[in-house]
Amino acid sequence: MPVEFIGIAATKPFSETDTQDTGPIVQPGYLRELALAHEESGFDRVLVAHSSASPDGFTVADQVLTHTTRLGVLLAHRPGFVSPTLAARKYATLDAFHPGRIALHVITGGDDADQARDGDFSDKETRYRRTDDFLQIVRRTWESAEPFDHEGEFYSVKGALSAVRPERPIPVYFGGASADAVRVGGRHADVYAFWGEPLAGIAERIRQVREAARPYGRAPEFSVSLRPIPAETEAAAWERAAEILRLTREKVGDLRKAFNLDHSAQEGSQRLLAAAAEGDVHDKRLWTAVAKATGAAGNSTALVGSYEQVAESLLDYTALGVGTLLIRGFDPLADARDYGKLVTLVRDQVDAGAGDVAPTAGDSDTPVLAGAVRA
Repeated sequence: MPVEFIGIAATKPFSETDTQDTGPIVQPGYLRELALAHEESGFDRVLVAHSSASPDGFTVADQVLTHTTRLGVLLAHRPGFVSPTLAARKYATLDAFHPGRIALHVITGGDDADQARDGDFSDKETRYRRTDDFLQIVRRTWESAEPFDHEGEFYSVKGALSAVRPERPIPVYFGGASADAVRVGGRHADVYAFWGEPLAGIAERIRQVREAARPYGRAPEFSVSLRPIPAETEAAAWERAAEILRLTREKVGDLRKAFNLDHSAQEGSQRLLAAAAEGDVHDKRLWTAVAKATGAAGNSTALVGSYEQVAESLLDYTALGVGTLLIRGFDPLADARDYGKLVTLVRDQVDAGAGDVAPTAGDSDTPVLAGAVRA
């Protein structure tokens, strides 16, 4: 199966190593340049992320799609602020203008304070129940050619019908590390997304999600998010990693102030911090030092090495059954251009048969590492 690559969209330069105030939050020229860099490097999509302070994601997504010809968008959305029928129509409208290039990334929200900034004071368990209700209506709005009714815990609609519906299903990606997330994601996700944990942790999480999806007859695919730090040689890559860590430590206060987020209650962050507490490097070259420095504020684990070594480690994840690799750098624009080498290396190896999933006899849910993974 081909590997999907997802990058990052942003409306201004910003990262853990660059927190300078470089102008307005929306810089159309930068967004266009970043989107085109991803398209030229062979990426399939870019993620439009979400927070209570972010620019409107639907507008950003439309800008990316309008200024590129092939690149898709994974548009993050928090259920609870837009009615599900309207959200479904908004995604379907984007799809009508840019067929097959929009996907929904469901982020239920793990930070109570950030939810409250937009007026949501429900607890995490309640938010996941609401997400479940929300997605049931979204799917029916996309699929139903006849008016339908829905009576749920959070949403009730009567005679709902959308005049705009996607010709092909809009993929639903889903993120979250808690038991509630796995339960709801198992029911609804086409692609379940993980942050970059050690291989053993990803294998266990894949097993959990597959088990949760089985009662619904679903077989989700999987995504892993990582921060590659490649260079021509391994030594050069580690020199770059050391500089990234130095800058991150200098700017971590600015970073937390800018995002105004608290990840302490997020189970995904706790999993990354637990790995970081066990050591800075896991498997071949999964580096956790930036996660430790930032409190695992989002996607913050890296792969450090030569281009060939980083590609090999990415293939280790595909060998577990991961079909989507979300990779973004610490210098977003320069790295988007540079990652074209990784995209080519990984795809060439996949085409040659590396990174395939071989199920163990008698247990189709237990992947065996093949291809790029060495004993």
